[in-house]
Order: sequence, then structure tokens, then C-alpha cells
Amino acid sequence: MTEILKEITKQIPAGKVSDAGFEGANIVIYTKDKDFFLNNRGIIKDIVNQIKKRIELRPDPSICLPVEEAEKIIKELAPEEAGLSDVIFDVQRSIVIIHAEKPGLVIGKQGELLRVIREKTLWVPLIKRTPAIRSQIIEDIRSVLYENSDYRRKFLDKTGHRIYDGWIRGKKEEWVRITYLGGARQVGRSAIFLQTPESRVLLDCGINVASDQDAYPYLDAPEFKLDELDAVIVSHAHLDHTGLVPWLFKMGYRGPVYCTAPTRDVMSLLQLDMVKIMRSEGKDPIFTSDDVKEMVKHTITLDFEEVTDVTPDVRITLYNAGHILGSAMVHLHIGNGLHNLLYSADMKFARTRLLEPAETRFPRLESLMIESTYGGKENVLPPVREQDNILKTTIKETVAKKGKILMPTLGSGRAQEVMMLVEEMVRTGEIEPIPVYIDGMVWDITAIHTAYPEFLNKSVRKQIFHKDTNPFLAPIFKRVGSSKERKQVIEEGGSCVIIATSGMLVGGPSVEYLKALADNPANALVFSCYQAEGSLGKKIRDGEREIIMSYDSTGKPEVLKINMDVNKIEITGHSDRRELMSFVSRCQPRPKKVIINHGENSRCLDLASSIHRQFRVETIAPRNLESIRLK
Repeated sequence: MTEILKEITKQIPAGKVSDAGFEGANIVIYTKDKDFFLNNRGIIKDIVNQIKKRIELRPDPSICLPVEEAEKIIKELAPEEAGLSDVIFDVQRSIVIIHAEKPGLVIGKQGELLRVIREKTLWVPLIKRTPAIRSQIIEDIRSVLYENSDYRRKFLDKTGHRIYDGWIRGKKEEWVRITYLGGARQVGRSAIFLQTPESRVLLDCGINVASDQDAYPYLDAPEFKLDELDAVIVSHAHLDHTGLVPWLFKMGYRGPVYCTAPTRDVMSLLQLDMVKIMRSEGKDPIFTSDDVKEMVKHTITLDFEEVTDVTPDVRITLYNAGHILGSAMVHLHIGNGLHNLLYSADMKFARTRLLEPAETRFPRLESLMIESTYGGKENVLPPVREQDNILKTTIKETVAKKGKILMPTLGSGRAQEVMMLVEEMVRTGEIEPIPVYIDGMVWDITAIHTAYPEFLNKSVRKQIFHKDTNPFLAPIFKRVGSSKERKQVIEEGGSCVIIATSGMLVGGPSVEYLKALADNPANALVFSCYQAEGSLGKKIRDGEREIIMSYDSTGKPEVLKINMDVNKIEITGHSDRRELMSFVSRCQPRPKKVIINHGENSRCLDLASSIHRQFRVETIAPRNLESIRLK
């Protein structure tokens, strides 16, 4: 593959190619020939079919219409009801990004309007949906990418050369092994290191959010060398999978990070919030906002089922995991058919209010790495409808007592599920309209949900496409944006629902609300997500009612008494025991080896034993720092 660009340009008529390069694994051909750009008569398609790589033909920047003229034409062509918001030109790459409330109207029937835009402007139009709720983080990420477009082009080209320029470490034999740097027999600090004779790839790089002890992965393991790392692949945005990715950039990593677009946006938001919380607690952040920006500059986003090479011998495909917005299972095709591995990360094998269930069909599959958060025999969750009824009853009873309902939630996934449930209760008349205050990152992450409806299930997607039925735009939802507003919510009379991060009561506004509301028995606390060992949420959920929050200057403890009603509902984004077993059963093809991770020790071992007995496949539940040879 070292001569791939020469081979491609050889098959294109002389004088048609002005430049050729890489954008990651994609190959980009630039031409100064207007007619060839508009109609290459199937030449590019024939080359794609031959080499099985993605090739994009673009106009050379020198023949593109000047930006001002092109923007004027685009605004004239787009129908007014399309709701154009931004038109942004990526001059380096001859691309114009058009943001609209109704993208379909800018595309036109069978892409007709896009074709006209190409013809009249000689730019390549990309159409994006304007979020129904403004998202500052999306705008900030967009700014970082556009401000660094020249750097991005060079970085993507360099990434492509790593993929296509042949082996650099010398191929003596074929083997595949994984080493658990974190996330083995525990929930937290997920980090799995994949090695072949040629490649060094890191699957996730998280922190243990619930404990300062053993908070970080074992990146000092002898086999892991940051300067040899080829790629980082991020499954989803939660900090136990992404919390240390910016630190890699702080320490000098400048390679690619692969994930879905929603994952990039949400993880950036969570990481920046983590820096903010550490500073507010008087701690030195382990990385800064500049390191998060550096990560964004090096992120390559992929759609579900989009195949891409990441090194000369590793090809990945992301599949829907059903866990949170943009969450992915990572399928790795290693070597020339040598081994096929699926890293499930966190997954949900059931349809939820927000998402479709995890995918189960794969082209090839020999080894499966699967989570076991709810993998124990006793971890069979009650029906969703039953949980919905518990929440509805709790809300009704608390409203009758004129109390407030505090729901600490994870910013992504659980919060939006709860919002949709309460909105439905009000819309169907089950409860009178009451204010639902959204605090912490929940509002921003909800805005990101409205920007990527294609990652949601069909019914929610259809609702978001129409402003009148978008559940997240219901008038009951009110954003809390400051300490002053938070105090007003606490002090004002009347009932309300408060949805705030963090879900485990580890820092964030949910702890402030808890301190203010805990003493009043009319109020209710509702847990709706996993509570990790060591977290404040876990202590309260397990029955502790007098919590030492801190010590004053004399060493006297400050005790928080929990007099409010404590409830728990299970609307987890993780698969329970039945769903995990069902997922393995439905996997096509059936894996020959199953590796259990991301669960408490007993749950990992229990699930491994059950999968072995039922499916007669090899199972293993490794410990941290353990290496497994897959081939």
C-alpha cells in the first residue's frame, strides 16, 4: 500500500489531478478541472471498487468560487423554510458546511439542490442539522476545528501515511494480545491496550470517578510506551472511559482519537467540567482545557458501521452499543483476517426511550470483550414499566406533601430518559405541570442530543424533527445556570423536580441540593443510575443516614442527616444479567472466546462461569495488568 496514491493517480486521465493526500484512512484527490469535478464518468467509483478504500474527489481550492459569492448563492438557493443558520467555509479542504434547521430542504429531492450548489459554487457542500437547543460546546468545538484547519489537514495526512506507508516495526510473526491497564474486575478507569507486532492501540482511557484510590489506569506498565502509541479508540463519553484521554496529550501524544461525533462533544464537556470541579475543590487538575482542545484537534469522528483502517494491520468499525448517545461497540479486524475482536464497552441490549438496542450482527467474530456491570445472578432488573410507575408514584406523593424531588443523574443518558418520562407524565395529564429544573451539564448534553437525532431511536428522532413535538423543548424544563439561580430553586415554595449532576453525588450541583434538602422529610431523593463503591450515593443508597461530609478547623465532623425519603429506580443504560446472556446468544457469528470486564469481581466471575456453562465457549475474567494472547 506504500504506493497507493501513485497507483490511484495513474488510473486518472493525465492533467486531472492537482494534488492527492490522506484524511486519515480516506484518500482525497483534488482537481483543477471543473468538468472532471462535476462528472468524472465513474472513474473514481471504479478505482474504489478495485482498491476497496474510500476516495473523495474535490475541487482544487483555486477553482472554488470566492467565499462571499458562494455564500450569497447558497443563501439564495436554500428555501427560507430550511432555516439556514451558519454557512462555514473550510477553505483548506474546499468544503462548505451548511447548518440548517431542516437539512432535507437544503439537500433537495434525491440530492438535487446539493448538485446545484456544487455546480454553481464549485465547493463540496456538507449539510448539518442546527441543534434545537443551542449548544455552546458544539460551537466551541467547531471553532477549534476551523481555527486549526491547516493543522488538521497536515495531521490527517500524517495519519494516512502511518496507515498506508507500510510496516515500521518489522513483521516477523503474527500475534495479537491485549493487556488490561484498568477496568478488569472493577467498574472504573477502563483502559485496554491492544498490541500486534506492528500496532499499539488503546481502547478507552478512563478514571475511577468514585474513588481517589486507584483512580488512574496503569499507564506505567512496561509494555505501554506513549511515544509508540498509534491510536486511541473511545467507546463512549463517560469519564470512566475518557477521563484521562486529555492527559495523554498533556504528556505529548499527538496521534488520532477515534469515536463518534456525539462522543467527541459530550466527552469534551465532561472533561472540561472535571477540570472545573477539581479547581473548585482546591485540587490541581491533572490536565487543562488546552489539553482538551488538543484532543479535539486530533479526533477523527466515525459514523456507525463506517469501516476505517487505523494502522497497517488494524481496521475498526463502530456499532451502536445502545448505552448513551453515540456509544459504540468497537469491532477490530486485525491482520489479513488473522483475528476479529469485539469490545462491547458499556452496552444495552434492549430498546430504551432514547436508543435502539445494541447491534448483534458482525461480519466476523472470534473474541468478545463484554461488560459485567450487572452481570451477577441477582442482577436481573425489574421491568421498565414497573420502574416508571415507582418514579411516577414518588413524584405524585412528594408533590402532595409539597416537597421537592432531587434526582442526581449522569449527564448523558439517564438524565434525558428521566426528562422524557416526566414530560410524558405532564403531557398525558398524569400529574399537573410542575417545573423541572435542569442543573449541571444536563442542559448542555440535552442540547447535544438535539444536534444528533440520527443516533437516537426512530420515535424520538421523529419527535425532534418537529419543534412542536420535541420533548426536550417542553415548557416545564427550566435551566439553572448559576449559584444564585440554584439558591432560588432551593428556597422557593412549591414542588419541583431537580435533575442535576453528578449521578453518584461525587461533586457537582447535586451535592449542593442534597445538603439543602436532606433535612426535610417532605422531600425525596431518587437514584436512577449505578452507584460505585466509595461514592456518597452508594453510602446513602445502602442505608447510611448520617454522613460525615467534612471536618472543620478543630477536627469536628460536619454531619449531614438524611431525613428525606430515599428511593431508587433502575433505568440503567447497562444490560442486566438476562440481557447480557441474550446478547451473547444472539451474536452472529458466535464468539469462540469471551473476556469479561467492567464489573465488580464477583459479577465478572459469575458471568464468566454462566457463559461458559451455557454456550460451551472459553471464558476468562482477567485482572488488571494481565495480558491475554488472542492469536
